[in-house]
Amino acid sequence: MSEPVHTANRTIWRDGAFSAGTRLIPEETALALTYNGGTYAVMMGSPRDLGDFAVGFTLSEGIVQSADEIETLDIVELDDGIELRMWLKSDKADRLAERRRHIAGPTGCGLCGIDSIAEAVRPAAVVPAARAFSPREIMTAMAAVAPLQEINHQTRAVHAAAFWTGARGIVALREDVGRHNALDKLAGALARDKAVASEGMVLLTSRVSVEMVQKTAAIGAPLMVAVSAPTALAVRMADAAGITLAAIARSDGFEIFTHPERVIGAETGKELPYVVVA
Repeated sequence: MSEPVHTANRTIWRDGAFSAGTRLIPEETALALTYNGGTYAVMMGSPRDLGDFAVGFTLSEGIVQSADEIETLDIVELDDGIELRMWLKSDKADRLAERRRHIAGPTGCGLCGIDSIAEAVRPAAVVPAARAFSPREIMTAMAAVAPLQEINHQTRAVHAAAFWTGARGIVALREDVGRHNALDKLAGALARDKAVASEGMVLLTSRVSVEMVQKTAAIGAPLMVAVSAPTALAVRMADAAGITLAAIARSDGFEIFTHPERVIGAETGKELPYVVVA
């Protein structure tokens, strides 16, 4: 079974200086919930306590009223994820096909409508080479986000996704209760504005999951910066997509997990293998 925590190499920029180090980051895995041979939903989650997750999800979705109505549960590890294979008693299985057409995913789940592991962990688009950014530009960009979060100022309950360029500052900022929704809104705003994605960076007030990397790659931005840590799968995806992933962005600095060559002065990280190791 996949380990729930991995160690990632990183280049740290804090208090005006670079250094090298490692950080423990959580694993993220595609989890397919199947009933009587058919996939019901695919979620991204931690590869631990999966039996509990399978039973709890089945109960909370109202698929069964009692765990005893699940006749068998098998946890099967695949190349791209894990299948939680359940067989229900016949009377419950008969109603499942109709119910499946009316699934509403949880707010901001990022995978609503996805029903295969392969689609959930599809490779991200490869972002072409682009300009480099200085640490000061990254800090300036992140500092500009909070004052523009109008809904969050009122509610303290929403995420933001923004796009910054050196020439224009914050080009667009969008908010939503779901972090994936906020990034989708930003992508739409940039497309309508015909913004040149290679000239700027995506800024996130949330953690970095694999879906956030996929969406940033689709936008075409070469750099993404987030206030919280990435998952291990997000680091692997960003590395493969050619995206510079910076996270743990605070008032005193940030940490670079992939492609540090795009951050001016990050020489200490050039010899580090930017891959996640178990």
